[in-house]
Amino acid sequence: MKNAIKTFVTICMIVCLLPIEALAQQALWGNAPVISPEIHENNTVTFRLRAPKAVKVQVMGDCIAKGVADLVENKEGVWEYTTPEPLKPELYGYTFLVDGLKINDPSNVYMIRDVATVTNVFIIGGERADLYKVNDVPHGTVSKVWYDSPTAGFDRRLTVYTPAGYETSGKRYPVFYLLHGMGGDENAWSELGRATQILDNLIAQGKAEPMIMVMTNGNLVMEAAPGESSWGYVPPTFQLPKTMEGSFETHFPEVVKFIDKHYRTKANKKSRAIAGLSMGGFHSLHISKQYPDMFNYVGLFSAAIMPGKNATSPIYENMEGKLATQFAKKPALYWIAIGKTDFLYKANVEYRKLLDEKGYPYEYFENEDGHIWRNWRIYLTEFTPKLFK
Repeated sequence: MKNAIKTFVTICMIVCLLPIEALAQQALWGNAPVISPEIHENNTVTFRLRAPKAVKVQVMGDCIAKGVADLVENKEGVWEYTTPEPLKPELYGYTFLVDGLKINDPSNVYMIRDVATVTNVFIIGGERADLYKVNDVPHGTVSKVWYDSPTAGFDRRLTVYTPAGYETSGKRYPVFYLLHGMGGDENAWSELGRATQILDNLIAQGKAEPMIMVMTNGNLVMEAAPGESSWGYVPPTFQLPKTMEGSFETHFPEVVKFIDKHYRTKANKKSRAIAGLSMGGFHSLHISKQYPDMFNYVGLFSAAIMPGKNATSPIYENMEGKLATQFAKKPALYWIAIGKTDFLYKANVEYRKLLDEKGYPYEYFENEDGHIWRNWRIYLTEFTPKLFK
């Protein structure tokens, strides 16, 4: 009797679960999948969105020639747009506008956050963009590392890349400190900048020396990236205190000391480099002149140059005198890069004029476009092979 009751209960449970299983299977297989983006053999790309009740659907992003394009609806309620020309090799970002509402592509799970904006991404391979891909090469290790900061008064986080073979080689390595822009964090270069893929590929090709790369958080009030600290899920913002008023520059030796203590580094000037984009370029400029015996290689990517009017820190005093000391010590490389339409272009022209007047040597790289990640990835691929030679 007991066995009969158990059998009956088991059958009932199976019958009750069948609709749930069916729903789960339907979610996986029930509807014809919408493929988006679809990269064709000729590198044109088709974007699709199922939105049968929408009135107007558009796609916007750096993959669209005019910035935004209209999709056309078919009989199944799927909207489509194909780029009229093949896309050049690059990492691209895009989003949809549905009746004016910005949404991400539900058919593309690959998304990147840039400050408070989330976009879908895809890569067109070939040429320089192959450096942004995960290729069949030896891979380094990427770690999220916490360090004590007496200046900040709490523990803070770094992203640290160690090259392939670091764990077993027993060797010591040079260190490249790579800094993000305003609103960014210690995740920015590894996620938006593809820095770890770039290092893996350049090292594997023999174009860059094996090195440790340290990606800092330049917002001294933050423990770590938004959503990954005790702050919880606070909205990311550009408007953070203690960014470009001297605090980060003052604290930076703590980072170098921590890295030299916990990693097998070549702890000397000739084996250290620092570079950054925008605010990170600003920090690289002022850190390297403030501590002229710390870095032998300096990279300014679309850099902000001068502090704001309210920045009164001693870090920014006697700039020309500190530059004179820095260049008297003959850094191996001082590298400046910027796009022709960058809003900081004029400031960089004026800074180069100062360097020229003083006879300070530097290398200059100029290209198209403006203040965008596409340029900063290019600058990283150009700058890194010049280090530690």
